[in-house]
Amino acid sequence: APVVAALAADGVVEGWRDELVPVTRAWDAPPAFLVERAAYPLLGAKGYGVHVNGFVEEKGELKIWVAKRAATKQTYPGLLDHIAAGQLAEGSPGDNVVREAQEEAGVPEDIARKAMPAGAVSYRGVGGEGKGERVTNEILFCYDLELPPDFSPKVVDGEVESFSLNSVDVVLEDLVAARFKPNVAVVTIDFLVRRGLIAPELDGYLPLVGALRRGDCS
Repeated sequence: APVVAALAADGVVEGWRDELVPVTRAWDAPPAFLVERAAYPLLGAKGYGVHVNGFVEEKGELKIWVAKRAATKQTYPGLLDHIAAGQLAEGSPGDNVVREAQEEAGVPEDIARKAMPAGAVSYRGVGGEGKGERVTNEILFCYDLELPPDFSPKVVDGEVESFSLNSVDVVLEDLVAARFKPNVAVVTIDFLVRRGLIAPELDGYLPLVGALRRGDCS
């Protein structure tokens, strides 16, 4: 803890969350120790999270609920996001989905518990900005939640500033224009692939699908 605090004082650790996450070699392994969430990428540690694809199907058309991150967010302010997502610190993925959906989008528990697990994506990357290398090593559990047509998510905890129900064409345009938070883009692409909305006829389909699980998924 003193080392991490010193790194934060030196500006190496930014966006302090005051939230501890486990450092572990695999999902089913016991944690070696806990560390401040903002610092774990400096260790190259694996991070686990849940992301919820909220969607509506009406009259044969699928639309996707998209959140816009608050301008005050420490990371990726103003970019597009899922209706609910979060880092896994404790508890099961399913229970975290229910909690995040309630806290971030006002989804009632009885609806949130209908979220269906839909696999996982994984990715790795390195970024530094001259303040020590940060190794992104993430595994995200994906959930699909079909919402009632008469339900609209609402801003609850200030993590996002608004929600919009977008057509698949608009979502694809926003993906191409890099308007989504990067890890949200990965999960959204996976959702579109699984729903057949990104098809094998697309140039680069197989490399795209392969990239969805490029990290160490363990």
